[in-house]
Amino acid sequence: MPPLNFIIDEKKCTGCGACARDCPNDVIRRDDGKVGVTAESAAGCIECQHCLAVCPVGALSVFGLKPEDSFALAPEKLPTAAQMKLFLRGRRTVRQYAPDPVDKKIVAELLTDLAYAPTGCNDRALIFSTVRDRATMVKYLEKICGALTVAKRAGRDVPDGLWQWVECWEQNGVDHFFRGAPQLLLISLDAAKEPHTGVADVLIAGAYFELLATAAGLGVTWCGILSMVLNAAPELRPEFGLSPDGYFYALLFGKPLVRYARTVQRDHAARITELKV
Repeated sequence: MPPLNFIIDEKKCTGCGACARDCPNDVIRRDDGKVGVTAESAAGCIECQHCLAVCPVGALSVFGLKPEDSFALAPEKLPTAAQMKLFLRGRRTVRQYAPDPVDKKIVAELLTDLAYAPTGCNDRALIFSTVRDRATMVKYLEKICGALTVAKRAGRDVPDGLWQWVECWEQNGVDHFFRGAPQLLLISLDAAKEPHTGVADVLIAGAYFELLATAAGLGVTWCGILSMVLNAAPELRPEFGLSPDGYFYALLFGKPLVRYARTVQRDHAARITELKV
């Protein structure tokens, strides 16, 4: 962990104690209207920055990060409940893509924003790996088809569906594996950090990416098929920068060739129960 560097601007601080009350590990102590951190309590910090975010007057800085460099959460700048409802109901899996890649600056901004996805105990043990163009996607596609062919000839278990897709690519040039997407995001775990909730962290980050990319006008497909491929041909895992048994999930993305005119209707599908003690 970097130096805590917990600093209070005494001229601004009102002594309200919001930072101490919101600290999840009681790192910040309040005494006689003043807040501070001891060397002993600092060891419990998980770098969540709640203290920086919650201070109503911007009197607190931590890790060298200053409140004036954060975005102000003004209510009028946030989406309304109705806007979020429409956005989430209108989300669609996109399986038709333009071949040209998304601008590098847009991708870089989306990946930077993924650092804000929550992780258990604020572990932040995620690795974001990308394929940036269709030509590279095709190279991976060729590797996949080659590895699955070798596996099938060796008598290994290759699901019929995967083999049919190999034939579709080799005989007709139809890409069912990547849906013709020009780009891929692979979210994996840094196993060396031993994350507390690693699988959930990966999936939450994937959901954040899908929503961020959709808001940016892009299309996204959750590529669960890649997990099936690497189960059938695990020798391909190093090609994707993966350890032999590390968890991951992949998402395809790019400029969509389809626009949906309305939401679907799923109210009837919500299974809601009430728990009682």
